[in-house]
Amino acid sequence: MSRLKIGTRDAATGPVLEIIGELDYANAAELRDLLATLALQPGQRLILDLAGMEFCDSSGVTALIAARNLAHAARADIALAAVPAHTLRVLSVIGLDQIFPILPDSYATTRP
Repeated sequence: MSRLKIGTRDAATGPVLEIIGELDYANAAELRDLLATLALQPGQRLILDLAGMEFCDSSGVTALIAARNLAHAARADIALAAVPAHTLRVLSVIGLDQIFPILPDSYATTRP
């Protein structure tokens, strides 16, 4: 079991959260708590960089939806970057690939 680590950095378009490890029932609240501290501005884009995410269960998916709700409430955009194949498959099965813009790689997090 891999512990969750969340790195934060600023890009020209807004904050980037780098999610590393397992986003699951045991630690999804950690992401939700961090989201509550973000000061998103209208027009910014929140990027969730999932390149290092090893596992995501339904609690993790719920945390991703919470991030989307937070961004929309702030009139900001959100996108997922570098989504691992196993997670992309889950997002596709439940239809979330249709509501989250998905960027191909982590490099895309620095472009508008």
